[in-house]
Amino acid sequence: MKKVALIASVAMVFSLSLNAWTLGKLGDFKFEKVNDNVYVMHGPVMMPNKENGGFMNNPALIESKNGLIVIDPGGNYNVGKNVLAEVEKVSKKPVIAIFNTHKHGDHWFANKNFQEKYPNVKIYALAYMIEQAKDNAAETWYGILGSLTGNLEGTKPFAFPNSSVDHKETVVVDGQTFIMRHPAAGHTDTDILIEHVNSKTLFLGDNLMKNRFGAFDESSSIFGNIQILENVIAKKDGYKDYKLYVPGHGPSGKLHETLDPFLNYMKIIIAGAQKAYKNGMESYEIKEEVYNNLKDYHKWDDIEGQMGKHLMKAYSEVEMRDF
Repeated sequence: MKKVALIASVAMVFSLSLNAWTLGKLGDFKFEKVNDNVYVMHGPVMMPNKENGGFMNNPALIESKNGLIVIDPGGNYNVGKNVLAEVEKVSKKPVIAIFNTHKHGDHWFANKNFQEKYPNVKIYALAYMIEQAKDNAAETWYGILGSLTGNLEGTKPFAFPNSSVDHKETVVVDGQTFIMRHPAAGHTDTDILIEHVNSKTLFLGDNLMKNRFGAFDESSSIFGNIQILENVIAKKDGYKDYKLYVPGHGPSGKLHETLDPFLNYMKIIIAGAQKAYKNGMESYEIKEEVYNNLKDYHKWDDIEGQMGKHLMKAYSEVEMRDF
């Protein structure tokens, strides 16, 4: 009997490995236990494209006594199929809540997969995020991701968040306590940073990235993003000492190893913009100098495409502060 059980166990593991979510040469993706009852699937550190099918964020999973809580399930319906399948490999418990960190569709379009299977699931987001998503952000991101990935079949109609939260609000789900932090402006003006009290984990959304760059849109603030990370490090504005810090993109880790690289990058960008403005230069005139000051970041994904845009954004913020 023991031999039969062993063979069955090996067969099951082998079967699961055969059915792992594989994205071509990008490799296999699954939820990994990173802290107590917290699991994270770290997506490819790259821009959305046809190779990754639009999957490049970090879906997270918290297991409670009676169910599962998901944070940012992914960027389209086809991605969501695979994320949901990987969730079910961790546990067969039902998904009882979802949190969306901000309005950009690469983080929440896969809500639809979970809502189809669990029609009564609560999907939490900042009230203003829900308003913006329904107004124009969802359609804007649908267009962006569609042109970059061609992988949006089934994504519409959107599964918008259906439960709003506010700054400093505490949400308790099946014994798991979450505290919302909404900065005035950071990566966007719709962000929530989510503290999972039970495990001492902080989910920062796209206010933190590592090994890749994303865009700062018209609602964002580089100065604001810097302030957020400085407050987290200094334990100001209610932030505490956490065991794990989870970025929206890139590897999770301890405080300084995870936050310092992106924080220092933004500080170099701001310093370059300030120097250019002080000397009556345009941002493009100092771009080469700033790029040379960023040698530690030359291997980060899409630095060529994003750094100049970030510098222009920083310049406009420096200029506005002078008025």
